[in-house]
Amino acid sequence: MNKKAYLVGGGIGSMAAAAFMIRDGKMNGSDITILEAASVPGGSLDGCGDPEQGYSMRGGRMLTFDNYECTWDLFKSIPSLTAKNKSVFEETIAFNESHKSNSKARLVDRWRAKIPVTSMGFSIKDRAELLQLSNADEGTLGNSTITDWLSPSFFETEFWYMWSTTFAFQPWHSAVEFKRYLHRFMLEFTRIETLGGVKRTIFNQYDSLVRPLRSWLETEGVHFVMDCTVTDFEHRIVDDMFVVSAIHCRRQGLDEMIEVGQNDLVFFQNGSMTDASSLGSMTTAPSSLSKRDSGGWALWEKLARGRPEFGNPAVFNSCIAQSSWESFTVTSKSLAFFNSMQEFTGNEAGTGGLVTFKDSNWLMSVVLPHQPHFPGQPEGVGVFWGYALFPDRVGNFVAKPMAECNGEEILRELCGHLRFDRDSLAQAICIPCRMPYITSMFMPRARGDRPLPVPQKSRNLAFISQFVEIEDDVVFTVEYSVRAAQTAVYQLLCVDRQVPAIKQHDKSLAVQFETLIKALR
Repeated sequence: MNKKAYLVGGGIGSMAAAAFMIRDGKMNGSDITILEAASVPGGSLDGCGDPEQGYSMRGGRMLTFDNYECTWDLFKSIPSLTAKNKSVFEETIAFNESHKSNSKARLVDRWRAKIPVTSMGFSIKDRAELLQLSNADEGTLGNSTITDWLSPSFFETEFWYMWSTTFAFQPWHSAVEFKRYLHRFMLEFTRIETLGGVKRTIFNQYDSLVRPLRSWLETEGVHFVMDCTVTDFEHRIVDDMFVVSAIHCRRQGLDEMIEVGQNDLVFFQNGSMTDASSLGSMTTAPSSLSKRDSGGWALWEKLARGRPEFGNPAVFNSCIAQSSWESFTVTSKSLAFFNSMQEFTGNEAGTGGLVTFKDSNWLMSVVLPHQPHFPGQPEGVGVFWGYALFPDRVGNFVAKPMAECNGEEILRELCGHLRFDRDSLAQAICIPCRMPYITSMFMPRARGDRPLPVPQKSRNLAFISQFVEIEDDVVFTVEYSVRAAQTAVYQLLCVDRQVPAIKQHDKSLAVQFETLIKALR
């Protein structure tokens, strides 16, 4: 096959596309090149650091086995780096059989009391409005927000606090996306208080998903070109079709051009939810950055100008106030905090999921994963992660917005909500992370604002990211990036294999009945 492929962006979407081209498209790995602006691949699935300077993760996506059809289709083919003769999928299955989620402290109030969550807290009006929204078609929903369909009382229900913090929804986000989540994750509606459907990888998702996938791709001969920023695509129009003919990039301070042959393919990760991220420290708050500081949106904006079939990036990246939140990673050389949390919640680390402080001004949540969370993490060192949906608000225990807080102040706020002595984290390093576009893909949108994985007028250019249009599936998931990649590869390579269908749990009478019972509690 006289064909090469160039993948712009080194996130999970591009890496998955490369794998599908090799496994199902029968391309040689040596004919595939991934161009990434950062020094390591993985995109938003990151994880790095050490016990001395502190570990850091911007976040981790929720995983389930009941959905994520394309993700597990991929990782059934990728060998584990830690389990001999097992795939990443088999390794993950085995891990979750012995580490089951059963949160016993999902919501905590201002008095540090566990809030009963057997009831979702709905009124008759809430139920009627939620049913109306979930049954509305996307044409009717249009670019409306969740608040256009649900009354203020809904946003005080136990369900909203659990659902919004599990998936990071805000009231002003897209009603279409909220509806898609209600249907795609209807199984999770019935167990949202225990997070029983949430599955975890053995380590953080960079080490458990990205590293084995990269290892397999490199074994197959795929080229990873790091620290390489793509600045433009040369193109021509042939028979009214857009054809990329060259890729312009900047590498090691020098401008380069890659010629794209007539049979070659280009896959572009348009947009980034972690673009312009910034890290703080125990003594400094993260810098306030935007797309002007990173250029991560520039190429998509350039491509889409005058080409509506390539989407409308301005819909997603024009309001940082509505798309940002802040996370933090804590590395502690003492397990005192972990022991106190186990005593308080009743959950061992790795079994409880998110603990959300319902009355927190920041709406802060924390999660203690199974330890070790990083390969080589020393015994006696604990790592956990947290985030807050309202970093622009003044804290309950620290008199400043989270966005202006350093790591020490975030730990003080956390210990305040838990009524823990600050000494429980005396030997801790907290690294905060500001992410201005982290929920940009949830912004209200209209049909056509996201391009198709392969736009109708594109001959050799595909889009693979959280900002493409895939019917019925939901963004802010690993699955969405992998499904976009698989869809684009199969279409451009004419692969004689179906992309795994979305499991329609919402069509199951049993699931519908269980959901109804849950909603009536």
